[in-house]
Amino acid sequence: MKTKRWFVDVMDELSTNDPQIAQAAALLRENEVVAFPTETVYGLGANAKSTDAVKKIYEAKGRPSDNPLIVHIADISQLDGLTGPAPDKAKILMKRFWPGALTLILPCKPGALSPRVTAGLDTVAVRMPDHPLALALIRAAGLPIAAPSANLSGKPSPTKAEHVAHDLDGRIAGMMDGGSTGIGVESTVLSCAGETPVLLRPGGITKEQIEAEIGPILVDKGIADQNEQPISPGMKYTHYAPSAPLVISEGSPERIQTLIQEYQQAGKRVGVLTTEENADFYSADYVKSCGRRDQLETVAAALYDALRSFDEEKVDFIIAESFPDTGVGLAIMNRLMKAAGGRVIR
Repeated sequence: MKTKRWFVDVMDELSTNDPQIAQAAALLRENEVVAFPTETVYGLGANAKSTDAVKKIYEAKGRPSDNPLIVHIADISQLDGLTGPAPDKAKILMKRFWPGALTLILPCKPGALSPRVTAGLDTVAVRMPDHPLALALIRAAGLPIAAPSANLSGKPSPTKAEHVAHDLDGRIAGMMDGGSTGIGVESTVLSCAGETPVLLRPGGITKEQIEAEIGPILVDKGIADQNEQPISPGMKYTHYAPSAPLVISEGSPERIQTLIQEYQQAGKRVGVLTTEENADFYSADYVKSCGRRDQLETVAAALYDALRSFDEEKVDFIIAESFPDTGVGLAIMNRLMKAAGGRVIR
């Protein structure tokens, strides 16, 4: 399959009638899959109503079919055909954070979507992205769009079109190149299906921001038992992982430097994921800074690109510094823990 690629300047005023957007939307209506940028990461979109279309997402990504997908909409009115009445707290969050990096899990109307989108559950994950190209594409298609991240399953999510091309060129019908994404980690996923909302995946909207609007919420540990069915995207299987084994160190830079030397003496090519404050301290074979520790938004935006760079440098082992698990740091640590398979050196 030849993947069609469109380059779109997102700084221009975009219209559903723009030829490139119209062509991509036509592919979606034909039940093909198209990658497109959002404010979080690049998504791999397909008609959420068509099982044939959604099946192509799973095939392209190599994604297990019991992992549900997020449905992207461009207007609140689209919810009427997809979900039951939204709880009051969900309405408050929609008004405050949509369009934006918040996914809400709501009761799904029977028959509204392909069962492959919900993985057979009676709920659906929905969000409205805050990106002009994504919104224009969804409106032009006239469909709810199911879209996980546009990468091979288990690999770091794509924040640049080049990442999408590396993983999926020749496996999908089309790709819209809108430059780098802004937030750099996926949306926050919050279940509103019960009486008290539950944070299932930390992301671009922080727990603190949510609680400022609706009061205390519950927090899932974020690690699903391998025999359980996940109720939210990103809760099951290893995610975000470079090829080399990765561990998180909660120790001091001096402790990390000792680990580097131990692995190098064993003949390993060692990579370190760090921040600007410590980058010059380490003698690893490859040192990658992903921003400043006092500006965790910069770390989140650069995280996946940094993880992918370790594959390019062909390291044998990766040591990642840990981060505070508050604010966006919770999302950073969630992604690192997934990439490390829970391996932490204390």
